[in-house]
Amino acid sequence: MTKLTRFSPKQRLAMTWWCQSRYAGCDAVICDGAVRSGKTLSLGIGFFLWAAARFRGEQFALCGKTITSLRRNVLREIVPRLQKLGFSCEEKRSENLLLVRRGARENRFYLYGGRDEGSAALIQGVTLAGALFDEAALMPRSFVEQACARCSVAGSKLWFNCNPEGPQHWFYREWIQKAQERHALYLHFTMEDNPALSERIRARYERAYSGTFYRRFVLGEWTAAQGLIYDFFEPARDCRAVPDKPWERVRVSVDYGTVNPTSFGLWALRDGVWYRAREYYFDSRKEGRQKTDAEYLRDLSAFTQGETVEKVIIDPSAASFIEEAKRAGFPVARANNNVSDGLRVTASLLKEGKIAICSGCENTLREMALYCWENGGSGRDMPRKENDHAMDDMRYFAMSLGKKDGGALAVRCVERAAR
Repeated sequence: MTKLTRFSPKQRLAMTWWCQSRYAGCDAVICDGAVRSGKTLSLGIGFFLWAAARFRGEQFALCGKTITSLRRNVLREIVPRLQKLGFSCEEKRSENLLLVRRGARENRFYLYGGRDEGSAALIQGVTLAGALFDEAALMPRSFVEQACARCSVAGSKLWFNCNPEGPQHWFYREWIQKAQERHALYLHFTMEDNPALSERIRARYERAYSGTFYRRFVLGEWTAAQGLIYDFFEPARDCRAVPDKPWERVRVSVDYGTVNPTSFGLWALRDGVWYRAREYYFDSRKEGRQKTDAEYLRDLSAFTQGETVEKVIIDPSAASFIEEAKRAGFPVARANNNVSDGLRVTASLLKEGKIAICSGCENTLREMALYCWENGGSGRDMPRKENDHAMDDMRYFAMSLGKKDGGALAVRCVERAAR
């Protein structure tokens, strides 16, 4: 739980707007902006204070991209603070329900995950007195609109927080740009709005991002993704030599292709840094023939010969190759293929020097110099599907790192802990 000694004026407004006469006509509040700016915490506390003050025996929705992220980002931070304020909080995990009492007043808060378009069906039919949307920009429009439509109790209000995405994103166009006509109070947060954030930690976040990620997560701008994805990487400055052995740990990442190239990366941990020490790259178009699973398995065996590999992280779509590798005795893990999180995590780890590319990885360096954002108007950030095979296996590796692997920054990025 983040230690707080005081709240900033903007945080206090996010908590108390509902009881101020000048905002009596507002039906919603929207808090967006930089990561670690305190918006999630202040909005969440305000939501529970409002519900307890205005309702008794009603139902509310707590919405996140997943129920797991909702528990991590919202409940873990907010419930202990509510208890210190005299609230009684009882979670019934099997029902995804949080019972919150203060004095004689009790309300029920149901947890919903808005992962995809099918999630809208989960919230149909319920009658709500209000809803909180954590990371609203990560949820599909159908889910958010269905949840909003369920808030039909007199006096119900909507509470949104999010980090910025692209300027064509539906939430930016339909809610932030139309906040006044939707009778919504719009509060834009920066890191300066979080008094719990030290100058040292703020500087670390500023160092961790660049380009699009910097403008969104540090400056809090709804900006388009354009240009090179790893625009900060300069081979002459950032390439490393292969570290001397002994290596502490070894992993391999695999992007599998039949018509498209297949790429392997061998990663060696030394002194807290994971080095991409060597690579394998086979382009069937360039070579004029395709390889079978059995041939790629022989190549993988030769590629890892003499190394004690703790994990082989493989493209999850390569089902047949995964089975071949398992039968051959490789310690296989299916890669996490969340593209947007993966790009952010990889960029942050590269910029922080937690992962490094060695100078002999020519195809990796070639792709990094060409790997760019797709120009589109959908509001979704996607890399152009060119020069992306070593980039994909590098992303799979980055997403495999947890706190014990030296990837604490990766964990924070995935959690998008913009409290």
